[in-house]
Amino acid sequence: MPDLSSAGHLPNLREGGLPPDKSWLPRQRRGTTPQMIGRYPDYDVFDAADTWDAATRAVVDKRMRVGGREYTYFAPAEQPTLRAFCDICLAQDAEPRVPVAQMVDQKLAEGRLDGYQYADMPDDRETWHLVLRGLDEIAMSRYGKRDFADCETSAQKAIVGFLSEGELGGGTWDSLNVKRAWSVCMRIILAEFYSHPWAWNEIGFGGPAYPRGFMRLGPTSVREPFEKPGATDEDPVRVDVPGQE
Repeated sequence: MPDLSSAGHLPNLREGGLPPDKSWLPRQRRGTTPQMIGRYPDYDVFDAADTWDAATRAVVDKRMRVGGREYTYFAPAEQPTLRAFCDICLAQDAEPRVPVAQMVDQKLAEGRLDGYQYADMPDDRETWHLVLRGLDEIAMSRYGKRDFADCETSAQKAIVGFLSEGELGGGTWDSLNVKRAWSVCMRIILAEFYSHPWAWNEIGFGGPAYPRGFMRLGPTSVREPFEKPGATDEDPVRVDVPGQE
């Protein structure tokens, strides 16, 4: 385990600020993870499904069906940029992908907001519309592309990098606190991603604890009976991948 009492494990301290290529992680052998990689290749949260009650199972089943639903909140012209933006933010560059774009669409369509908003920001739903419009404007003005989704991956990463630093301006961006717009979007993207069972498999999360509960109430290094050890414990900040600068 890295020493979490200091900042040495943080990704932005890696040379170049970039994570290593995912090729150092083992391939998933049981269950599904995003891109079929992860530290727990023999773990599948659904092995514990018989411990869930009917209500818990219904919630999980609903999340598993989101990928097949039609968009109801974002307009057709917004959807390619929404998908590309979510994929870049989560480094989902191949199938299988957690359907975060559809999950965000469903959340906003159902009005399941977070219960607060910044005083100098519009409603989160309007913020999303403005961010997608702003991404398309930058793609057109800086890269001559039809929209953000039409940009090369390197350009998409550059644009998202500027957004994360609050360094986008002009057009739609002048109507937003850009740094807070990034916070609004990432709060929802990350919450939806990590609510999906494929993400649970990727991080070895035990899934719903009700009504099963937890047995191990001591140090976090003590695993529950249903938890699996990781296949690798390298620090992703410090791992060296052959052939990668």
